[in-house]
Amino acid sequence: MKKLLIIFTLVLSFMFVLSACGKDDAKKDNKKDNKTAEKANQDLLAKVKDDGKILIGTEGTYPPFTFHDTSGNLTGFDVELAEEVAKRVGVKAEFKETQWDALFAGLDAKRFDMIANQVGIRPDRQEKYDFSDPYITSTAVLITNKDNNKVKSFDDIKGLNSAQSLTSNYADMAKKYGANLVGVDGFQQAAELLAQKRVDVTINDNIAFLDFKKQKPDAPVKIVATSNDASTSGFMFRKKSDTLVDAVNKALKDMVDDGTYKKISVKWFGEDVLK
Repeated sequence: MKKLLIIFTLVLSFMFVLSACGKDDAKKDNKKDNKTAEKANQDLLAKVKDDGKILIGTEGTYPPFTFHDTSGNLTGFDVELAEEVAKRVGVKAEFKETQWDALFAGLDAKRFDMIANQVGIRPDRQEKYDFSDPYITSTAVLITNKDNNKVKSFDDIKGLNSAQSLTSNYADMAKKYGANLVGVDGFQQAAELLAQKRVDVTINDNIAFLDFKKQKPDAPVKIVATSNDASTSGFMFRKKSDTLVDAVNKALKDMVDDGTYKKISVKWFGEDVLK
């Protein structure tokens, strides 16, 4: 009986030790997991480097900035610039394509680490998102069908149908001048609707228009007015992405300093579009 009591006591002690060790291990694992999650939330650059890639949201339907070439490959000014930035950060660029109107939601949902899609830097967006330094300067232009001789200024578009990506800067501009917005996926679709006279106007980037005319010189569209205000675009991030934003900014500065930026810009536009 005495032996059984001793054995029973030893078994209980052993089980207690195992239980304590198990709890300690669980605490350590939970602490480790919490630290990993905290690091990912606080330091996006560290997460990106650990993953070996940066996830980039883009349309893929907005030449010459982000589109597919005749072989079906994703290319464009923004794409090439983002790839070079990723390379200098030390990771691979992995693009996630979606429509313009879904890009912001995708960034919010952490489907991307940043957006490379000619996103205009403006105060309302800066309240919710972080931006890189500007990597392009552009001007808004008013475009009509070549047969339209009635529209000559932005003030003339009140009550007219304007083809726009609904959450873009240009949609806001068209709305400000009193146009009725017709939603499109990108400039290509807007230009097609204009050519078919299914809309009256569109407001868009002068660089996008010039590239479109270079690709389709016979397209029946024309610029009738140019805005006096230049706008800048940058890569967009979720708030508190400071470390990644800093790394991207350094890469952009180095590209400007060593001439890589100008080389990419001249390839796509024939000039330095950062000025």
